[in-house]
Amino acid sequence: MDVRELVGQARRGRPRAVARLISLVENAVENAADTKGHAGGDQAGAAAASRALREAMAELATGAARPYSARVIGLTGSPGVGKSTSTGMLIRAFRRRGSRVGVLAVDPSSPFTGGALLGDRVRMQDHATDPDVFIRSMSSRGHLGGLAWATPQALRVLEAAGCDVILVETVGVGQAEVDIARLADTTVVILAPGMGDGVQAAKAGILEVADVLVVNKADRDGVQATVRELRNMTGLIETAWRPPIVTTVASRGEGADDLLAALDKHQAYLEESGEARRRRLARARDEIEAIALAQLRSRFAVLHGDRLDALAERLLGAETDPYAAADDLIAALR
Repeated sequence: MDVRELVGQARRGRPRAVARLISLVENAVENAADTKGHAGGDQAGAAAASRALREAMAELATGAARPYSARVIGLTGSPGVGKSTSTGMLIRAFRRRGSRVGVLAVDPSSPFTGGALLGDRVRMQDHATDPDVFIRSMSSRGHLGGLAWATPQALRVLEAAGCDVILVETVGVGQAEVDIARLADTTVVILAPGMGDGVQAAKAGILEVADVLVVNKADRDGVQATVRELRNMTGLIETAWRPPIVTTVASRGEGADDLLAALDKHQAYLEESGEARRRRLARARDEIEAIALAQLRSRFAVLHGDRLDALAERLLGAETDPYAAADDLIAALR
């Protein structure tokens, strides 16, 4: 099947075509990001994957669906707070409204083997047979920030497939995964009582990226103390939008309506204030910049590996300084 036919089938909502397109995106983006092995690897295969990706993105851009038109909701938080279960609860809530839902669940990859369990969707099996729900697990493949390299392009595929809402579940490292705030329209930070998450979130700056705060597992002891702690912290935030705090028991579906109401309220704020356009414009800039930088890194690796080694030798020999060496490399790239 050629790329044009693949995009056409994805637009008609065919799950296999959507899956194959996302796989194409993942493989091509991974090749572009892999600057270490690229020069000595299968350059012909990488070039073919890159051409296929470009063709797919061009086809997607000329379709009826406008880019960045789907509602993107990011879910983040520490491991064990119930991100996957909360994602499943939100799928049910949006499906009751008749929305077509896409899910990108990012799992960590092993720094030793590069493998990933991709087990987040195990908690979403209730929706596996729903034709209006598409769930895709993605490996972070060493990318920091809680997302995968290919997540922005995968969002485009799901938009083309007619998804009204796309839920993006991050890795869950808990201390540095703020990339989701640049990708999502609404960022949901999930915490649980009795884990010290309130203090951890404040230390990591997670509260600064939260549009909605969820205290999950609210049937446990200490939930009111956690809510009180979060309320005191959010009271110090001096912005037009102060994140509401919602309590849920996602495993039983409790609090789903309250969470949906908070998400709707934030969406209304985004549209009325013009923040929605600003965020999506920033997302478009980030996407273009990331692609440009990946291409530049590839050109450095392929064209200037020997020159870079020679400059490193000169730097070790005190024959140059790092800034002069960088200028030399950039001049050669031109």
